[in-house]
Amino acid sequence: MAFSVKGFFMFLLLLVCGGMLANGDIGFDTNYNVTWGFDHALPMDEGRQMQIYMDKYSGAGFKSMKWFGSGIFHMRIKIPVRDSGGVVTAFYLTTEGDHTQDELDFEFLGNREGKPIILQTNVITNGDANREQRILFWFDPTADFHDYKILWNHHQIVFYVDDTPIRVYKNNEKIRVPYPSRPMIIDASIWDGSNWATDGGQTKIDWNHAPFRAYFQGFDTISGCTLDNSKRDVTECYASTYLWNHQEYWQLNSTQQEAYEKVKREYMNYDYCTDLQRFPTPPPECPLSAVVIPS
Repeated sequence: MAFSVKGFFMFLLLLVCGGMLANGDIGFDTNYNVTWGFDHALPMDEGRQMQIYMDKYSGAGFKSMKWFGSGIFHMRIKIPVRDSGGVVTAFYLTTEGDHTQDELDFEFLGNREGKPIILQTNVITNGDANREQRILFWFDPTADFHDYKILWNHHQIVFYVDDTPIRVYKNNEKIRVPYPSRPMIIDASIWDGSNWATDGGQTKIDWNHAPFRAYFQGFDTISGCTLDNSKRDVTECYASTYLWNHQEYWQLNSTQQEAYEKVKREYMNYDYCTDLQRFPTPPPECPLSAVVIPS
């Protein structure tokens, strides 16, 4: 059997630093709690899978028991398969609770049968929620589970779909662009977004197709620096003892950069940085990342 001393050392390092919650094939209740829509959340496969669903009475949501200040956060998700216009399925990190929140969002925007489902990401800092990007999928996200991942360290935030980077948000505090700086919790939900999610709110939910069911797996795949949520900053979670803070995670490598450029070129259909109607003067971080969206 091949043995990697470096790999074994890195595993031990993560374990002893208190940053790794993963412990094999564990169930939902180890790291998460249902927080609302309790009768619309159904554990499956001995807790290794969670179904949350929405009908005209309620949606549902759950969140992690721990708070984090940096890390790599995964969730395997299969989104509602039926005609789902107006339905929002979400997986995100958030400070929760007030109008100055920090938040990193995956939002799956449902659509009418035969029309594309859109994946919206957002980076919210100090309550500023105007950094939306949207992409189309290169696969059917309703047909099977796919891995959705967020890397968060002091240098960058990267959103991944099946290890393909789809969005990069760099830390530009040097030019006074706010960057997430408080502990965040992992959250997931399904809810009624009829007033905005599909065709700008023109397409409403057709309740004849309810219930809308989303499925989640991978409740042990949390590699994060845990913090007390009362802390006002996350500086201690930028320590080099954590794998995701190593220099190789400060920027995309050449293979990742090529895949990222392909996503921007072929699948992105909205970028706040190029929306001159909303932002006649682009936000200061945008010249570093702006994408021209084909008309």
